[in-house]
Amino acid sequence: MIYLNDHIWDFNLNDALAQLSEQRREQALRFRHELGRRTSAAAYLLLCEGLQREYGISEKPVFKYGEHGKPGIVGHPDIHFNMSHCREAAICVLSDRPVGVDVESVREFKDSLVNYTMNDHEAEQIRLAIRPDVEFIRLWTMKEAVLKQSGRGIIDNMKGVLENLSSQPTTVVSRDERYVYSIFQP
Repeated sequence: MIYLNDHIWDFNLNDALAQLSEQRREQALRFRHELGRRTSAAAYLLLCEGLQREYGISEKPVFKYGEHGKPGIVGHPDIHFNMSHCREAAICVLSDRPVGVDVESVREFKDSLVNYTMNDHEAEQIRLAIRPDVEFIRLWTMKEAVLKQSGRGIIDNMKGVLENLSSQPTTVVSRDERYVYSIFQP
């Protein structure tokens, strides 16, 4: 199930911080700016909402972390989730199988980043797109979602991430084209 909040300025941050586990509150407060605190809190609250709706779990989840930092919920190894946030939105996806999600703001990019992270076909897609900035972020979120699903995180060979997959990530561009998110669950 997908839980999304793209109105991250519409809640009281102090009230939200009080609803977080101590572990997540400490993580959120490590952000120096309010925006980071808000998006971190929003993502966690989406997880809490999803756990309540999908599994009837009302306690505040505490995380354990895998080898490369992928979080899991202590005491609930059968529940898989992934969270992401950017300037415009926070998202959380819950599942009974490993899942990855990434959300990113649409913004200007540099050709050097395209050359480092995209293969020739993807670079051509970006160049030919009506909105190259949106296309770059679409491809980037797809790659991140795949890597987060596997628990690997960013790797050296970003160009090959989307090659030879049994299925492709699902991607959504917000109506106002401010952000893009992708979900991967093979």
